[in-house]
Amino acid sequence: MKPYYDSDGITIYHGDCRDILPQLPKVDLVLTDPPYGKQWARGNYSFSGIPQLAEKIENLSWDKERPPKECFDLMLFTSKNQIIFGGNYFTDYLYPSNCWIVWDKKGDSFDGIPMADCELVWTSFNKVVKKYKFIQQGYLSDSKEPRVHPTQKPTELIKRILLDFSLQQDLILDPFMGSGTTLRAAKDLDRKAIGIEIKERYCEIAAKRMSQMAMAL
Repeated sequence: MKPYYDSDGITIYHGDCRDILPQLPKVDLVLTDPPYGKQWARGNYSFSGIPQLAEKIENLSWDKERPPKECFDLMLFTSKNQIIFGGNYFTDYLYPSNCWIVWDKKGDSFDGIPMADCELVWTSFNKVVKKYKFIQQGYLSDSKEPRVHPTQKPTELIKRILLDFSLQQDLILDPFMGSGTTLRAAKDLDRKAIGIEIKERYCEIAAKRMSQMAMAL
């Protein structure tokens, strides 16, 4: 396999994770945010006046279907541990966990549009439930970084999770890389990481993010 990007312990592959995962070495942790397949409440609300939300509705091709179970089987086989955002959408793929992560977005509604108060994250760890508080609702966010992907997670949040669930020498993998937030967080924390993304546009964005200066936690 020829990487799309490979520098300073960060490697990006452009392609389908089903093709690439079987060729990778065993990693310590999968930390990923796959498409949930819920099409984000299409038709229930008008988002034309809210650009961030309008983009989600107008570009639904990325979220029409959940990834097949094969992707999850490969992720579990390739890694020692896993952290999967939106785990409540994949309970038929995953085994029961006693260590869920709760991302408290500290939100209620945005201009009358009901927003999720929290997001659930499945983990394979045998630990207690962990909660992180970080605002991300519409224009309201604790993050100061630009949003370049419809479901982009805050780098600061991912860094906190990595600090709690990984070691500096660990190899991190994100098979649904998107704009590269997991890799950026890993790079900032001196961890090696591999990302896989099926859309070349986001591979390019992620590669550019790797060259940016580290953000303070």
